[in-house]
Amino acid sequence: MEVREAGTENLRQRTKMRLSVDVQMLVSKLHGSSIGISLSASLLKGMKLLYLHSRFDCGLKMGGKVEVILNTQLKQQKDPKEAITIAISARALFDMEEEHELFLSEGRETFETFQLTNEDVPLKEGIVYPFIKAVQMVNARLLARNPEEKQLFEIILLSTHSAEGGVRIINSVNYYGLEISKFCFLNGSDPSKYLHSNNVKLFLSACESAVCNALKKDIPAALMLHQQYQTAQEHLKVAFDGDSVLFSDETDVVFKEKGLDAVIKYEKDREHVPIGEGPLKEFAMILGEMKKKFSPENDPINTYLVTARSGNDMGIRAIKTLRNWGLKIDEAFFMAGSPKGPLLSHIQPHIFFDDNARNIKGARAYGIPSAFVPSGCE
Repeated sequence: MEVREAGTENLRQRTKMRLSVDVQMLVSKLHGSSIGISLSASLLKGMKLLYLHSRFDCGLKMGGKVEVILNTQLKQQKDPKEAITIAISARALFDMEEEHELFLSEGRETFETFQLTNEDVPLKEGIVYPFIKAVQMVNARLLARNPEEKQLFEIILLSTHSAEGGVRIINSVNYYGLEISKFCFLNGSDPSKYLHSNNVKLFLSACESAVCNALKKDIPAALMLHQQYQTAQEHLKVAFDGDSVLFSDETDVVFKEKGLDAVIKYEKDREHVPIGEGPLKEFAMILGEMKKKFSPENDPINTYLVTARSGNDMGIRAIKTLRNWGLKIDEAFFMAGSPKGPLLSHIQPHIFFDDNARNIKGARAYGIPSAFVPSGCE
C-alpha cells in the first residue's frame, strides 16, 4: 500500500499559508483501495452548494488514488458509530457548472489550473446549501437539549477531482461556515465505492452514474439538479414522494403494466399488507427517530408525504404501511395525480425526493430544491 502526502507543500504554498495543514499518517482500506494520507486542515475556508442541470458526465475512471482531508477543527467532533452520515458531492454543494463544463471540454489539467487561479474566490451556493445549513441547525438544537448527544448529522464531501485542485472547495466550505467533517478527493474514482465504508445514510450528487451506482448498492441516493430555489428558514423540512421513493415500486409496476383500474383493485386486495420499502425509507425513519428527541412544540424537523396516490382508493394502504413501520409523518398529501408544485411552494421544503421527472420539473418551476431518485438503474 502506497502512502503519500498528497501535495502538502503545494497546498500550503497555494493557500499563502492561510491553511494550516497538519499532516497525519492515515492508512486505511476502502473496498480494497488505498487511502494514502489524511490531511487535517485547521483553517479551511468555506464552502457552497451547487448543482448542474445540463450535463451529468462525471469523468469517472477505475483505480484512482484517494486523498482524505479530515477537518479536526470542528467544534463538535462526531462519533462515527452514532452519527448519521450524509455524503454530498462538491458539484452538489456548490454551483460549479462553469467549472464542470471547463473540465468536460478542456480536460482535467485546465480545470485544475482554473481552480488554483481562483482558489481565493468562494464558489457560489448550490441547491443543497440550505439543506446542509438546516441540518447544522438541527445538530445545534440537539446539542442545546443534550450536550452529550451522539446521534448527530455528520456531513462528508466527495469530489471526483484531486486535493491539489480542491483547495478552492475547502476554502469555500470555511467561508460559509459549513461543518464538513471529511473531504474525500477521489481522483476520478466512483464515489459509490466509498459510501458503505463511511456508513452513509444519504448520498446527494450531481453525477447520475454515481447516484445509480449508490442505489444499486442499496444506499439512499438522489440526483441534484442546478436551479434557483427558495426554502423555509426556521425548520428542516423534508418532503418525500410515495411509490418508488418512500415505498417500493410494486404499485407503480402494476399501474404501468395493467392500468388504473387494476392497480386500485391491487391496492384494495392488499390493504392490510405493508408496501415494500423504498430507497428513502431508511432516511425517513432516521428523521422520525430524531423527531422523538424533541417535544412537539420544539421539534425542528418537519416531514411530509406528497404522493400522487388518491386518498380514497389508494391512500389507506399507504397510511397503514407508515403505521406498521412506526413512522410518523407530520403531514400527508394525496394528490390524486394533481401537480405537486403549488403545494410544495406552500410547504417550501429544503429538499423534495421524487422519482417522476414531471414532478421534479413541476417542483423546480416553483423554486423547490428537487432530488431525483432514478428507478431502474442499469
